Amino acid sequence: MLASAALVLLMTPGLALFYGGMVRSKGVLNMMMMSLSAMGVIGVLWVLFGYSIAFGDSVGGAGFLGNPGDYAGLSSLLDGTYLADAEAGTEVSIPLVGTIPALVFVAFQGMFAIITVALISGAVADRMKFGSWLLFAGIWATVVYFPVAHWVFSFDEVTAAVGGWIANDLAVIDFAGGTAVHINAGMAALVLAIVLGKRRGWPREPMRPHNLTLVMLGAGLLWFGWFGFNAGSAVGSNGIAGFAFVNTVVATSAAMLGWLLTERIRDGKPTSLGAASGVVAGLVAITPACSSVSPLGAIAIGVVAGVLCALAVGLKFRFGYDDSLDVVGVHLVGGLVGTLLIGLFATASSPAGVDGLFYGGGVDQLWRQAVGALAVIVYCGVLSLVIALALKFTIGLRLSDDEERAGIDESEHAETGYDFSTLRSAGGGLGTPRPDAATPAAAETVAAASGKEG
Repeated sequence: MLASAALVLLMTPGLALFYGGMVRSKGVLNMMMMSLSAMGVIGVLWVLFGYSIAFGDSVGGAGFLGNPGDYAGLSSLLDGTYLADAEAGTEVSIPLVGTIPALVFVAFQGMFAIITVALISGAVADRMKFGSWLLFAGIWATVVYFPVAHWVFSFDEVTAAVGGWIANDLAVIDFAGGTAVHINAGMAALVLAIVLGKRRGWPREPMRPHNLTLVMLGAGLLWFGWFGFNAGSAVGSNGIAGFAFVNTVVATSAAMLGWLLTERIRDGKPTSLGAASGVVAGLVAITPACSSVSPLGAIAIGVVAGVLCALAVGLKFRFGYDDSLDVVGVHLVGGLVGTLLIGLFATASSPAGVDGLFYGGGVDQLWRQAVGALAVIVYCGVLSLVIALALKFTIGLRLSDDEERAGIDESEHAETGYDFSTLRSAGGGLGTPRPDAATPAAAETVAAASGKEG
């Protein structure tokens, strides 16, 4: 579980690379900072009260909110003897969640909170004030993510049953966070993108990814880390973890192929960006379903997710919202695909033990999945809108036109992602090559890069 927690944390730097490569060069540092800063903000809040809201005893027993005081500061989880004297036979007593140390579970679930917030940032690339982003991230996690995590993930230590209303009362299947993570983040991204407004020049000006190599590397790290996300949600090294692991592999592979085929038919060329996006779409879609469908069902979910998400990323042009890096098309749509298709492809031969429509279970599980997804959409949408509008009309959300034109890296961080000073002359211009160019070939390279004189 410690290894799984570390893998999930690795997903956030992987996301930083994935998102960073997709923006223009003048915004790469800010984009990566938005992902990494989520580690700082949410990591602290999780210990102070986030874990308690998500996994504390339900206030009033309704399954809507954990008691913020139950584990505030985690002090109540520190009772016990942690070092044993083997010769004296000292007994070790460690607080547990299920069968694992409580603090290990705290760490694992804390990584989920971090990556969920970081996912939102892709929708607002190049134009949101960094300070406003930090404040939004902290407030949103507190009033949206932590309560929704309680709905989906919370555990009742008395009854040894899931305590949140979505999982316990509604019996929605969400093994690793299709609702709490992806639908939640995707809906927040949609609201924030609409409130913030479009980037300058979008969609008239081309805003292509500046470094597809970073995108591909980030996608690979996300896939690697996702095994901790999905298989680790079995909370142990067991057959359920193996089942989730295999389904994560095949669904992601199928989604990549589905996305590439869609591009080939629609655009004439399969692209590396499409492959990377298809990978993420497949990972998103199988997240809620990896314990409830067979490997063949996982392939079907992957293909559907790859095709639908590839088509969904074009909706922003039709409806006019600037979701910069397709968070809505991949995470909201992919999360909905995975959550709803459980109602069709779930099989009782899986660890979840439930049959969907295609396996003779009727529509019972399907309607449950739909209601759970809709509840998260409505709750997240309303509160995200309130938070975004409150910040917009107080401290402001957006850079000025001049700051956006200059580039968000310079205006918000006084830095640039790439140092081109070696291409400049001693006087600072882009004219004559530097005198320290060691060889004629180097001089030609510098001159070509600078455009030469005349």
